[in-house]
Amino acid sequence: MIRIGKRVKIDGRYRPTQSFLNRAWPHHLTIEPLALRASRAIGAPIGFPSACARYAWLCRGSGGREMTDEEAMPLLQKVNRQVNAGVAPAADAQTSGKPEYWSLPINNKGDCEDYALLKLKTLLGAGFASNKLVLSVVIDRGGNNHVVLLARLRSGDDVLDNLAGKVKPWESTGYTFLASQDFSNRSAWQVTLAGPRAGQFSGT
Repeated sequence: MIRIGKRVKIDGRYRPTQSFLNRAWPHHLTIEPLALRASRAIGAPIGFPSACARYAWLCRGSGGREMTDEEAMPLLQKVNRQVNAGVAPAADAQTSGKPEYWSLPINNKGDCEDYALLKLKTLLGAGFASNKLVLSVVIDRGGNNHVVLLARLRSGDDVLDNLAGKVKPWESTGYTFLASQDFSNRSAWQVTLAGPRAGQFSGT
């Protein structure tokens, strides 16, 4: 199995070149992108269904175009940086008066899923393929539940995070990934168990 062949440095990280990924390989060789793998369906997180009902682009939108990694990464970094700088962290109870409320930032304030929603909306508006962007629930390095935005590129899944200044491959975050929207049906969620604490949840 080939994981990385000829590589090019993009935004400080090495990735397979597009021509390498597009190459016609012999049948016994496969290229394995570093993408999270879904195992089964799971119910959506609390707060997601109401957001799905309010924002059609979150669950039912379509369109955009698939970009090469070289095209996508500068856009992802720009959106991650701009949203992180433009939104102040605040709990749902402060912004909406509700204990759990997924929404776009209110008065430029919000918590993790609100940052992720704004990044998703911004990228869709910039023409990013809708079937390459999903929300994901993780456990962060501090052991807290957290929501990030995943962007699926040819070389794998990258994370846009309000706790990080730069977009990173999922395996470089140190997070444990629990569940994500289904890339092919964004109103549904799937178990995507991976990361340092994944073994603690493998029986659930």
